[in-house]
Amino acid sequence: MPSPKTLRITEIFYSLQGETKTVGLPTVFVRLTGCPLRCTYCDTTYAFQGGATKTLTEILETVAALGAHYVTVTGGEPLAQKNCLDLLKQLCDVGYRVSLETSGALDISSVDSRVIKVVDIKTPGSKESNKNRWENLLFLQKQDEVKFVICDREDYEWAKSICTTYNLTALGSEILFSPSYEQLSPRDLADWIIADKLSYVRFQIQLHKHIWGDVPGV
Repeated sequence: MPSPKTLRITEIFYSLQGETKTVGLPTVFVRLTGCPLRCTYCDTTYAFQGGATKTLTEILETVAALGAHYVTVTGGEPLAQKNCLDLLKQLCDVGYRVSLETSGALDISSVDSRVIKVVDIKTPGSKESNKNRWENLLFLQKQDEVKFVICDREDYEWAKSICTTYNLTALGSEILFSPSYEQLSPRDLADWIIADKLSYVRFQIQLHKHIWGDVPGV
């Protein structure tokens, strides 16, 4: 009999969704361990290593016990562990509404089509923009979301140019502009979006940080 599939897990917790178009929705977060990127603004460096090895069955049991109907699989970079794809499928199979938060540096083509993919396109301010896998844009569906974390005005102008160059509005996916926490004033970013009349952009802040601060597990 084959060994059960496992994943390295940093934490599983229940909170409010702090980002994306489901902001404010009670959510179970499954945070996988490990990430090949080192973004300057990363707020989950504690997930780079450590964690605990759990079977997919154990993960599903923990998620069920927490009771939410919406599940977000995040990291680190969840797709760095190949069994993440199986976890996403199994979560969908048992009836959860599921989203995946991914850096966009790894292939998303095999992600279950029922999963809402939130792809974080890395800006120059992240110092990891050279890792963007532009082929991933071919696999986005209308339900999916594209996120830019904006560190400064240069990042903002760059993100606008990417939206134009790749015609992101034609994809139908939500386009999110988010100020890097405590690096760019949310008001500055909001003012730029309004001044430029970027009607295709949804401004967002990290709600959870404004409620609880920059701490793990919320």
